[in-house]
Amino acid sequence: MPAIKVSKLKGRVRPLAVDGGQPVRGELLPYGRQTIEEEDLQAVCEALRSPLITTGPRVDSFEKAFARRVGVRQCVAVNSGTAALHCAAHVLGIGPGDEVIVPTLTFAATANVVLYQGARPVFADVDPDQLLIDPTSVESLITPRTRAIFAVDYAGQPCDYPALRQLAERHGLALLADACHAPGARLQGRPVGSLADVTCFSLHPVKHMTTGEGGLITTDREDWAARMRRFRNHGISVDHRDRLKNGSWHYEIRQLGYNYRLTDVQSALGLSQLRRLRQWVKSRRRIAARYDRELRQFDALRPLKVREDVEHAYHLYVVRLDLSRLRVGRGQVFKALRAEGIGVNVHYIPVHLHPLYRRQLGTGPGLCPQAEKAYSEIVTLPVFPSMTPGEQDDVLEALNKVLQAYRR
Repeated sequence: MPAIKVSKLKGRVRPLAVDGGQPVRGELLPYGRQTIEEEDLQAVCEALRSPLITTGPRVDSFEKAFARRVGVRQCVAVNSGTAALHCAAHVLGIGPGDEVIVPTLTFAATANVVLYQGARPVFADVDPDQLLIDPTSVESLITPRTRAIFAVDYAGQPCDYPALRQLAERHGLALLADACHAPGARLQGRPVGSLADVTCFSLHPVKHMTTGEGGLITTDREDWAARMRRFRNHGISVDHRDRLKNGSWHYEIRQLGYNYRLTDVQSALGLSQLRRLRQWVKSRRRIAARYDRELRQFDALRPLKVREDVEHAYHLYVVRLDLSRLRVGRGQVFKALRAEGIGVNVHYIPVHLHPLYRRQLGTGPGLCPQAEKAYSEIVTLPVFPSMTPGEQDDVLEALNKVLQAYRR
């Protein structure tokens, strides 16, 4: 693919759209977008015409197909990525008095589910180059109350699981993975989903594949999978399909659970989407590779580093601004790019800085300096499988326009 000739624009500063100039795009380009094709629609319509549209056979088929894809024995489907995270925390028996180490640079659900269980999230800092949980920070936070390490595959890059596994085994801890950004990613040839004791995925529309809303949990433990299936269904011993099959009305609630079920209709969509997961991850990598090449022309930003032993899934393409080369902060760059029609985003506000956590746990600035510094500099650029070369041209043109205008 030919490079966009942004060099032709250098030296010619055009009025920014945020200041009343002509925007690069008339319609906002989102940072992520689902892909729904005709075969998806057919799969959903077929499910809607079937006798069971929830807790039916397609849920089981979807779980088995995904388990095979990531090379584990068990997969449990639920109705959101957050529900998946909650199931994982529950099945490990995390509860009051326990601590779980969580990276602060993540979506708040990773830490929220620890609070759901009455336990305390303890926030680890991140590596400055990749923004993944820093094993050195993790080790410094382990106490007699620590029960688990919750790794997050930020942006789609697998964490340093060998280092985290070593820490977990040395201290007798469980290793959980929030892989909501990373279906299709690999570490040293092994698929994400098979690298931790329990791994959680999201099926939100902006992710790699979708069921509208939904989540998946993978594990090799059959007993854990059975407990999570009860947990997603109010703690009931047998589900509706089992009772229908056996001609029975009787069930027992054996534990406190939630309604976290995924429907057959959603599972039909998930099965259809799963067939194209490899193709879509390949498309994301192709778009990311072009960003990698083109962004070398800009000295006021740099992409995150990618380790050589990983295959990145690129849920997000995140860059860090070099604010020493700009007259404005990240907030103004963000605003200007949005005005140009580029739907950039920021992932994430460090969880320990949210009012809930500051109020409830007494956290605040200075706790995780690397994550806090990164937060002031990061911007997420658009990347999704159906993104066209022309749309990526627009992103690069807008970056060039804004960064030139704000140079020191």
